[in-house]
Amino acid sequence: MQFKYWKRWMPGSQVCFMGILLLGLVLPGPVWAKHEKGHDEVSGICPQPRKTVTAPEEYLKLKNPLEATPQNILAGKTLFQVDAKPSACRICHGISGDGLGIIFHQVKPKPRNFTCIHTMDDLPDGQLFWIIKNGSPGTAMPSFGYLADDQVWQLILYLRSFSKKE
Repeated sequence: MQFKYWKRWMPGSQVCFMGILLLGLVLPGPVWAKHEKGHDEVSGICPQPRKTVTAPEEYLKLKNPLEATPQNILAGKTLFQVDAKPSACRICHGISGDGLGIIFHQVKPKPRNFTCIHTMDDLPDGQLFWIIKNGSPGTAMPSFGYLADDQVWQLILYLRSFSKKE
C-alpha cells in the first residue's frame, strides 16, 4: 500500500504511528516491562550472582573521599548518561541503572543492576573504583582508566544514588 493511500484512508494515523515509533526509541527498556526498584528483571533475582574479580587489597580499603553533594552527583550522572567513552554507561546499565540498557540482550553476563540494594550495599567503594578504572575481565565492562580519580568517585556517588532507600 502506498503512503498516499494510507493518508487518504487513515488521516492522522501516520502521525500516531510515528509518535509510537519515536516513543519506543526514547523510553528506557521495553514499555511493557514492569520494574520495581531493586528487582533484577534480567535474572529475576536481586542480588545478581557474580564472579567478578576482586580488587587488590589496597583498593578494597579505599573509601570515597568526595561528599554526596548535588554537584558531585550531577557530575557523576553526566559521565554515566553522556560523557564516559568508549560509550556512556547507560548503553549497558540503562538510563535508570537497572542493567536494562539498549544492548543488555547482547552481553553476557548481563550488566550490573545498580538499583539492587543488596548488591550495592555489599560492594565496597574501592571495588567499584577498581572496576571502573580497570574494566571487569570476563564481562563487557571496559576500562575507563582515562577518567580522573575525582571523576570516578563522582560516578560512584551517582551509582549509589540508584539504590538509596526512599
